[in-house]
Amino acid sequence: MKPTQESVKPQPVPLSSRLEDNLARLQHSEQTRSDIVLRLIHDSITGSKEFALVYIEGLVDIASINESLVRPLMSAMSGFEESTEERFTEIRNCAAATGPSEIIEDIDALWQQIMQGNTVILAEGFNRAISAGTSGGEYRSLTEPTTQNVIRGPKEAFTENLRTNTSLISRRLKSPKLRVEDKVIGVQTQTNVSVVYLEGIAEASVVKEIHKRLDHIDIDAILESGYIEELIEDAALSPFPTIFNTERPDVATAGLLDGRVAIIVDGTPFVLLAPITFFSFFQSSEDYYQRFYIASFWRMLRFGAFFVSLLLPSLYIAITTYHPEMLPTTLLISLVAQREGVPFPALIEAFMMEITFEILREAGVRMPKAIGAAISIVGALVLGQAAVEAGLISAAMVIIVSFTAISNFVLPSTNLSVTVGLIRFLLMLLAGGLGLYGIMVGLMVLCIHLASLRSFGVPYLMPLAPLVWKNLKDVFIRLPLWKMRTRPAGVTGPNRIREGKDQKPAPPKVKSRKE
Repeated sequence: MKPTQESVKPQPVPLSSRLEDNLARLQHSEQTRSDIVLRLIHDSITGSKEFALVYIEGLVDIASINESLVRPLMSAMSGFEESTEERFTEIRNCAAATGPSEIIEDIDALWQQIMQGNTVILAEGFNRAISAGTSGGEYRSLTEPTTQNVIRGPKEAFTENLRTNTSLISRRLKSPKLRVEDKVIGVQTQTNVSVVYLEGIAEASVVKEIHKRLDHIDIDAILESGYIEELIEDAALSPFPTIFNTERPDVATAGLLDGRVAIIVDGTPFVLLAPITFFSFFQSSEDYYQRFYIASFWRMLRFGAFFVSLLLPSLYIAITTYHPEMLPTTLLISLVAQREGVPFPALIEAFMMEITFEILREAGVRMPKAIGAAISIVGALVLGQAAVEAGLISAAMVIIVSFTAISNFVLPSTNLSVTVGLIRFLLMLLAGGLGLYGIMVGLMVLCIHLASLRSFGVPYLMPLAPLVWKNLKDVFIRLPLWKMRTRPAGVTGPNRIREGKDQKPAPPKVKSRKE
């Protein structure tokens, strides 16, 4: 069978022992770019070219190149003799001053090292080159999180630099069991990806499965962690996310301590965590920085807001359209009086208001920050008041949609908020066609779908389905930290103990006067 064009891989072009030939290949290569810098070092006596430094401007630390590469090579020029192994070793020792060094033997490997922000040293008389770790350039400094704000807690957020993100985790986890394993994904972008986990705490089968799915990715570009998320998640067609993302280092660290695996992608401040459960999206890092009864109240408030955001518009449509006898007489008369001049049924009225709100919210996000919030607030007030006065929308519907939107903002996870918005439209259609019966059918289908989901082998509704009593201590409420001695079962590996016995604080015993 004749191999296809895609299956035939070109053989790597080896480097030449002549420096002029290697420079000619670089200058006439299809990969020539205007930001590639060739710095030549000549012999002060003969004037011949001895070395060439190749790097991409903007991806390297120029000060490191000048201090650790150029000066040592020039000062040691007289000590270099013929093309011997000792001379090559001395060149590599100069490169080791900047960081990890590698030996390169072909053009493809040379370009790969340059693209990673390293500097390649080409020497006359050697068909090998040396890569020096000089990556640097300009990066965004550490700032506060923009999508996961908390009142009490660390104010640092991940950045777009991979090594900065891994260092933020390493500062919090000083355990020798912390593992950071690197990969390069993307044929064209050559994006660096790190898999981070705690050996012994993370389940080995989950780590192996994540590596397997990452190695299976064959794509041109990885521009954000969302690419990775979509290519390795369990339920690709489900509206519910099976991978958690965060821009907070403390949240990622807490996930690692619970046995989860972090996937850090170069070029994005959002780190992926897996496996996760449905209830993970109701937990906030602030829950563990406040007293447990305050955190428990907030947790129950989020669950209540979730059901309000999901069901309130559909319940209003179903009751006012099919089951008005369920309402108190006074309330029913008030609603009928408000809807007396409205020309649309409750379903159309709710859809118009929900879509209008989504448009306003999207406009507020896309507009400049200085006027984005003002556009959303003024637009909602003006449009809502004008629609009520014009008789197109009832005042009760404005209240329902507004309270639904506010409840949706209570959810800590943006992914879950968007998912709830999509399902809310489906439940509104079922309520408009079948009333409360349609809502119940929709909820049953929703529960069946959630029970069928998995996140890297972990049931999505754990610890409710299957029921794990020990894991309920951090689901609907949060028990005190001295009560949560073990890590969640089903997610954690063999090491499930997180704290010692008898951690409950107790006041010292007061001695009596007789003693």
